[in-house]
Amino acid sequence: MQTRNPLLNDFAELMTDAFSAAQAAGEEAQTVFRAQADKMAARMDFVSREEFDAVKAVAQAARDEADALKVRIEALEKAATKPVAKTASARKPAAKKSTAKKPASGKK
Repeated sequence: MQTRNPLLNDFAELMTDAFSAAQAAGEEAQTVFRAQADKMAARMDFVSREEFDAVKAVAQAARDEADALKVRIEALEKAATKPVAKTASARKPAAKKSTAKKPASGKK
């Protein structure tokens, strides 16, 4: 048969209350620490995760666009260096060399 000991009941109740108070104090300390850390980060001019991710996305888009443009430029350069088949009508006759003498330069 169990007997109820008021001393043990009071002690258990006291420990429960102490644990609840310690837990609340821990949560309060965490909140205060986070607020101080946020203030310090703001003073140091750090960027937030959202700002970092936005800039990272813009940089990735620019990198992708630069890669696409590089591929396009390479294709255009390759097309420009292909030999063009010459047709008879496209050829121009060679310029005739003049056999006439040029006048003297006028030195005295």
